[in-house]
Amino acid sequence: MNKEILTQEGKDRLEEELVELKTNARKEVAQQIKEARALGDLSENAEYHAAKDRQGEIEDRITEIENILRNAEVIEEDSSMEGRVSPGQTVTVYDEEMEEEISYKIVGSTEADPGKNWISNESPVGAALLGRQEGETVTVMAPGGEFSLKILRIAQ
Repeated sequence: MNKEILTQEGKDRLEEELVELKTNARKEVAQQIKEARALGDLSENAEYHAAKDRQGEIEDRITEIENILRNAEVIEEDSSMEGRVSPGQTVTVYDEEMEEEISYKIVGSTEADPGKNWISNESPVGAALLGRQEGETVTVMAPGGEFSLKILRIAQ
């Protein structure tokens, strides 16, 4: 399996979620199953089936997080990349076509969240920005076509 690139913050969030799932969420769903069983006939018991489905979702997510953490590579500051875009940094760019300034945080694919402007280092924009410096204009080859971004600022 490939290494999962994570920021320290992202790794910490996953570890917290794992603890929450293993302690509280498991207990809550076990209690829901117990209460649903007490209602009688399980074949027509919607509460029981919903709780069992939730239990499966929790166990699947626990397995997923454990696999991510087992293969995680935490992004550390790389002095050889000083002044250049690298995972974990926030990059402010100017989109010449849209005539707007936008900031992206470059993260691993596990942490990517377009709603927060956290983009994967493997995405077209993330990959195009990696290794570049302030002042450079990069061409992004995206599925919707090609466009240019000028790097204005790079921050941790």
